[in-house]
Amino acid sequence: MTFALSACSEPPAPDVQVVGTDAPVLVPGSPGAPARTAKPGDRIGPSPAPTLAADVRFAEAMIPHHRQALEMTALVEARTTTPVIRAFARSITAAQTPEIRAMTVWLAELGRPAPADHAHGAATGYGMATEQELNTLRAARGAAFDQLFLRLMTRHHQGAVKMAGEELAGGRDHRMRLLARDVYSGQSIEIERMRQARTTLPS
Repeated sequence: MTFALSACSEPPAPDVQVVGTDAPVLVPGSPGAPARTAKPGDRIGPSPAPTLAADVRFAEAMIPHHRQALEMTALVEARTTTPVIRAFARSITAAQTPEIRAMTVWLAELGRPAPADHAHGAATGYGMATEQELNTLRAARGAAFDQLFLRLMTRHHQGAVKMAGEELAGGRDHRMRLLARDVYSGQSIEIERMRQARTTLPS
């Protein structure tokens, strides 16, 4: 899956300002969250327009969702030698790492920080693995790891496809919609491949 940023970039809102190296600038956080100090080069400005609300929700939920997928793929190298599982892990990592970067950059252009590493709340209900499931995956090896990895990652992908479908239905930003289309098509294909792999690998 590829995601071209340069051809699809949109200009920042007129009121957006780029922070320089002068006095520190405090940027208000979301309701209930503390303010942060903007860094040189940060873009700050008004909250995203209502028409971007769905796009912001998508990015802020998909970033932690993708991060958990990368956490799961990082376990593969030490726990299985099965070629197809390793291939899935490489493919997922190669696709989702730049997607996280693209969404992080997009949010920064709106003056919004990317969700913290532990901020999974927005992605709840989209196939995320529980901590208990992750601990079981960490402890598994060989065939047991392969089957659990495929089961958890298939469900995880189904959640991402659902999230991408919602963005395509309600989102307005061109870049986020392009990314959602990549997620929807690429992960739908991987879901079918993982389902097939589960039937051919030892249980």
